[in-house]
Amino acid sequence: MDDKFFNVGKIVNTHGIKGEVKVIRITDFDERFQVGQQLYWFKNEQEQPVSLVVDGYRKHKQFDLLHFKNYDNINEVEKLRDGMLKVTEDQLTPLAEGEYYYHEIIGCAVVTTDDTYLGEIKEVLSPGANDVWVVKRDGQKDLLIPYIDDIVKQVNISDKQVIVEPMEGLLD
Repeated sequence: MDDKFFNVGKIVNTHGIKGEVKVIRITDFDERFQVGQQLYWFKNEQEQPVSLVVDGYRKHKQFDLLHFKNYDNINEVEKLRDGMLKVTEDQLTPLAEGEYYYHEIIGCAVVTTDDTYLGEIKEVLSPGANDVWVVKRDGQKDLLIPYIDDIVKQVNISDKQVIVEPMEGLLD
């Protein structure tokens, strides 16, 4: 299968006996889980995903509870546990200018405004008010760059490059 898939949630358990599953969300977009949406279920990154259509959705505590078309009891959804729910690239929502998907940022080279290479973004953290980009550096500990205008000056997704102006103490 040639499609690229992107994580939107992880099924962590069943809920009740009528086929609902508990999902930990890995997306900012509520519409991913709305009735009628198609999701793809993967277990251990197998080659062929299972196509699922959401026909029931509600929030419960910190979980999203989903019910899928033709999965009407606990026995049918038990096998979905610990699997990842994904969407295809075609299903990604267009973002506003200055917003990026994690997969677009991860792998970008990071250079300073004076053209000093710092490393490559290996992970994006979302601890609070702004994202933090984790930069892998050769022979040094990882660098944490807050995604704020004062530091991140330019993001070029097509060239896979980010230009930063480090504030005092950032590179120490």
